[in-house]
Amino acid sequence: MKVTVVGFWGGYPAVNEASSGYLFESDGFRLLVDCGSAVLSQLQNYVMPEELDAVILSHYHHDHISDVGPLQFARLIAKYLNKNSRALPIYGHAADQLEFARLTYKDVTIGRAYNPNEQIQIGPFTIRFLKTKHPVDCFAMRISDGAAEVVYTADSSFIEEFTPFSKHADLLLCECNFYGEMDGSGAGHMNSYDAAKLANRASVKELMLTHLPHFGNHQELISEAQTIYQGPVRLAAAGLKWTHEN
Repeated sequence: MKVTVVGFWGGYPAVNEASSGYLFESDGFRLLVDCGSAVLSQLQNYVMPEELDAVILSHYHHDHISDVGPLQFARLIAKYLNKNSRALPIYGHAADQLEFARLTYKDVTIGRAYNPNEQIQIGPFTIRFLKTKHPVDCFAMRISDGAAEVVYTADSSFIEEFTPFSKHADLLLCECNFYGEMDGSGAGHMNSYDAAKLANRASVKELMLTHLPHFGNHQELISEAQTIYQGPVRLAAAGLKWTHEN
């Protein structure tokens, strides 16, 4: 399995970068997890839009879905140019019917509702869900290709259920929208201590902090996390690749 960070900013993208988007690849299959602001532009550094096999969305906040529309149009143009005629499946929850309906566009993308209480299979990836604590319905994902296990928290304040859900993951891709002494729970987000506490309790092999804040020195997030979690900690960055050999 290979995971490429396409975008990692919380709320909105910094100059020349993107908000949430992660490209998962295994056995030649390409799955985009979340599709936030400027993700489509950054994605083309790694794969063209018509080469995606599927997309899955954690929730419908703009910093996680705003480039779904541009992606749909890119697929339409690709079809006109005979580059790809397949309808791209975009998986999302159906708790918000208005947003879910937007995932289907002409005959180029088709919305597919996932049941967060059930495991699903997308290509080589098996995905389980956990409802997070966020102002809108949002679901963390545990993604496996049979050899590696990656937990993506999506957006959430800390909840105890994360610990068993993340147990022994090879990578914890954990949101970290605040520094250690800040309480982000009211906004539905975690800080560096929350992320480290989860990584430590779940005995994950590696922690990657993402959904990063637009202020402060990000290196402090690592320093704070390392006071609790003794494993490898790094910051998400555009183009950063995490690989687990099958």
